[in-house]
Amino acid sequence: MSPKPFQRIADPAALPASLRGGVAAIGNFDGVHRGHVSVLDRARALAERMGAPALALTFEPHPRSVFRPEKPVFRLTPAPLKAELIRRAGFDAVVEQAFSREFSGLSAEDFVGRVLTDGLGIAHAVTGFDFHFGKNRQGGPAYLMEAGQRHGFGVTLVDALRDEGADVVSSSRIRTLLEEGAVAEAAGLLGYRYTVEAEIVGGKQLGRTLGYPTANMALPPETGLKYGIYAVRLRRPDGSLHDGVASFGRRPTVDADGAPLLETFVFDFSGSLYGETCRVSLFGFLRGEEKFDGLDALVAQMKRDEAEARALLAGVRPLSAVDVELCFSG
Repeated sequence: MSPKPFQRIADPAALPASLRGGVAAIGNFDGVHRGHVSVLDRARALAERMGAPALALTFEPHPRSVFRPEKPVFRLTPAPLKAELIRRAGFDAVVEQAFSREFSGLSAEDFVGRVLTDGLGIAHAVTGFDFHFGKNRQGGPAYLMEAGQRHGFGVTLVDALRDEGADVVSSSRIRTLLEEGAVAEAAGLLGYRYTVEAEIVGGKQLGRTLGYPTANMALPPETGLKYGIYAVRLRRPDGSLHDGVASFGRRPTVDADGAPLLETFVFDFSGSLYGETCRVSLFGFLRGEEKFDGLDALVAQMKRDEAEARALLAGVRPLSAVDVELCFSG
């Protein structure tokens, strides 16, 4: 028998009957990092014991972007990548509840009744110990457990996961690391290499004239990644993987006023990538963005960057099964 297909569902009311009575892991899950995985693993294991569907309930867009639209949050995983990571964690479906100011005005009891009971018909909820919900965050862990008793579903709370230094693994901490260019440290908390996805777009093709043609991606404007040079691995839609070196920033030597771009020079590759939606995984930060005195100095540094990236990528090892699937298995 073939496995059940994974489903992305935008409205809890549209949940198929076959997925009702499930175990729901609840949270934003931005990044689907190691702390989130501890919640997801608990929910999946419980679903297996109960013979029930495993669901993830998350919220789109990120609530912080709704409340502060002038300063949208730096998303670690846009919805499609987040859904894929949840699928890889062994879930049957992700429910991407639309989050708006109107939705945020629901009382805690309405959230439980409309979403968890009427919408999803859950048998059990699993969430982090600090999960809050409802208008003005009036619902918390104690309220959820009491509501579960009244509505007939169980509740499991999962303590925060701490790293080897006893610090909590959190999305905000990972964002800070990426803003500092510390992609290797961020990967240790994510459990996989930080990965972006976008269509390859045309540029000014200056790199081609310098012997370094690049695949260019325009990332969301709220992306907080530090400007600089990175050792990367690019995955094409056909699944093939290619090592490379990438620059993220405004290109101060040749186009200081341009919009930020991620420009990837793919090693030992001569084909065209235009129009393809590719993923780029960041393995190491090589240096910050610099302005050079002319193109000759720029090309000389690019050669050094290429050599350093090749050396770094030659020694990388996967961090997890997810990292293998994202960045190592073709």
